Amino acid sequence: MNQNYNSVLSQFKTTQMGASKKAELSNQGFEEWRKYIYDNCGIYFQDNKKYLLESRLQKRINFLGMDTFEQYFEYVKFNVKGNEEKKYLYEAITINETFFFRNQPQLDSLVSSIFPELIAKMKKLGKKTIRIWSAASSSGEEAYSIAMIWNDLMKPRFPDFNLEIVGTDINFAVVETASKGLYKEYSIRNTPQYYLKKYFKLEGKGYQIDPKIMEMVSFKLLNLHDDRAMRMMNTFDVIFCANVLIYFDVNSKIKTISHLYNGLNHGGYLFIGYSETLHGISKAFKLVSFPKTITYKKE
Repeated sequence: MNQNYNSVLSQFKTTQMGASKKAELSNQGFEEWRKYIYDNCGIYFQDNKKYLLESRLQKRINFLGMDTFEQYFEYVKFNVKGNEEKKYLYEAITINETFFFRNQPQLDSLVSSIFPELIAKMKKLGKKTIRIWSAASSSGEEAYSIAMIWNDLMKPRFPDFNLEIVGTDINFAVVETASKGLYKEYSIRNTPQYYLKKYFKLEGKGYQIDPKIMEMVSFKLLNLHDDRAMRMMNTFDVIFCANVLIYFDVNSKIKTISHLYNGLNHGGYLFIGYSETLHGISKAFKLVSFPKTITYKKE
């Protein structure tokens, strides 16, 4: 018995030593990884973010039982399973910080000005569906927030009109969460009690979105740096793409904004994050001011 115990203990110690082993990302390795990530999804890690990239890649290296960043790089780039691994790579390097009703001024501008303007235009064109794209939807809170305010504030006034929302993200894990519509308390912390009681059901330790709200939204994987995929995203009346440009360099910003512009109908609106701007990126939009927020309009 003691011999078996000692053998198990020895194996456990060996496993623990292997698990705690930390690879080192050389400067050359950082350049290779930075270029690869940039070429594939447009995210640019600046020189002072080497430690951040290193720590995030380390998680995948540990999970796969690899020893070096070079080994993982070869696996992602050349192994037949590399394409499958990319989705885990993107999950590791992206940040997904969001919650319901995160940007209330933008939602207010939809209700007070943009929705009525679009509906008036559609009446003249004989159309009845407004299309919105949440272009970095993360786990879906933004898209569902829009669906709730439409259902609560606009649908009763305009019962003949419909809202179609598409949410996209490069991170498959958050897209999966969005599709399930089940959220932890952290996500609903800014949700007004009225909406929480009306559109959420407590299930275990989570909050489940009302099925009729979920039906208004569809989610899918999308890389904003993928030219072919982006050309398929079109005929939208409003696009939300908040807190994405801050991770791009100028060239990636220009490319992404050009695709978003092409994805909008004439007269459509683009919302970006508070700390973001199109200054020096695009002159194609008209800047429109609303109370406590701004947006960009395609004329």
